[in-house]
Amino acid sequence: MTIERTGAKASHAAVAAAWCVHALTASGAFLGVLALVEIQRARWTHVFWLLVVAAAIDSFDGALARRFRVKTILPGIDGALLDNIVDYFTYVVVPAVYVYSSGTMSAIGAPVAAALMVFSSAYQFCQVDAKTGDHYFKGWPSYWNVVALYLFLMDIGPVAGLAIIAVCAVLVFVPIKYLYPSRTKRFRGVTLALTTAWAVAILMALWQHPNANGLLVWGSLLYVAYYASASVWITVRAT
Repeated sequence: MTIERTGAKASHAAVAAAWCVHALTASGAFLGVLALVEIQRARWTHVFWLLVVAAAIDSFDGALARRFRVKTILPGIDGALLDNIVDYFTYVVVPAVYVYSSGTMSAIGAPVAAALMVFSSAYQFCQVDAKTGDHYFKGWPSYWNVVALYLFLMDIGPVAGLAIIAVCAVLVFVPIKYLYPSRTKRFRGVTLALTTAWAVAILMALWQHPNANGLLVWGSLLYVAYYASASVWITVRAT
C-alpha cells in the first residue's frame, strides 16, 4: 500500500505509523467507556485514573501526528475531528456522567450541572476558531475532567460545586485566549514547568486518596491561578 504525496510515495512503514497514531487517539474513547463502567460500579478512583491516561494520550498524540506527517500520509482521515470526538467524550461526557451519578451534587443540582457541562462544551467544540491560529484556546477549554477531579479530591459540597461548574460554563462563552500548554509560545517554558509540577501534585493526591495531603491539592490551585491570570493578561494585552 502506498500513498501519493508531493510527488513521492509513502512507505508501508509510514502508512502503518500514521494509522497507529490515529489508533492511539481513538484509544482515548475506549478509556472513556471503561471509565463509564467504573462510574456504574462506583469505583471513583478508577474513573479518574482512566481519565488521567486518556488526558496523557491527548497531550502527545498531536505531536506524534505532526512527527509522522499523518495528515499528509492519510489525507482521507480527519485527525482533528477524531481528536475532538474523543476529547468531547473524555473531557466532557464522562465527567458529566460522574457529576450526575456520584452524589457530588444534590438531586436537582446533578442534572443542572451535567446539562451546563455538555451544552456549553457542545458550543465550544463547534467553534471554528476554538483553537486559534496562534495556538490558544478561545473561551474556557472544557477541562471538565479537571473540574470533576477537584470536586472529587476536595469534597467542597454540592452548592459550591454547582457554582464552580456554572462559572466555568459561562467562561466558555467569554472570548479569553487561554494557554495551550504544549503549543502556546508565550511563557512556554514557564507554563510547561508549572504544568508538570501541577500534574505531579495532582497525581500524588489521587494516589493518596482518601488520605491525600491537603497541601498537594490546595497548592496545585496556584497553577490554576497562574493559568487563568496569564491567559487574561495575554488577552488584555492583545486588545
